[in-house]
Amino acid sequence: MIIHKRATFISGRSICFHYQVDGMQNEDEVVTSPDILRPLVIRSLRRSNVRKKIAEYLFDIRPNGSYTSKIAYNIKTTPTNVIGAIRGMNSRYRDDASLIGLNIVEQVDTRKNLKVYKLTDFGKEIIVSMKNRR
Repeated sequence: MIIHKRATFISGRSICFHYQVDGMQNEDEVVTSPDILRPLVIRSLRRSNVRKKIAEYLFDIRPNGSYTSKIAYNIKTTPTNVIGAIRGMNSRYRDDASLIGLNIVEQVDTRKNLKVYKLTDFGKEIIVSMKNRR
């Protein structure tokens, strides 16, 4: 018997585990416990240097936010990589593993038609816990 377990983030507050046994899809299990989500979100940040740098940069400038090109300049990457990490982008950055999908970053629309990104309270909590573990 072969069991495959795959996790998909529904939001930063819940995750869905998909179980597949011998090629047959079993029922999905949705978990919303912060104790289970926190290590999964931290693992996701550690797997992507760009996501981690964006979250840390937004942590450093909080409570203010920043726009894409300024974030890219400060973390020394391209605006395309920043957009992908924050919002998701097809094959390179999955939507459910994006910073918005993980509920670490929120998008704030300004009256100048700019999209500004800010760290959420959950994101702040995650970054603090990561910095304490160093």
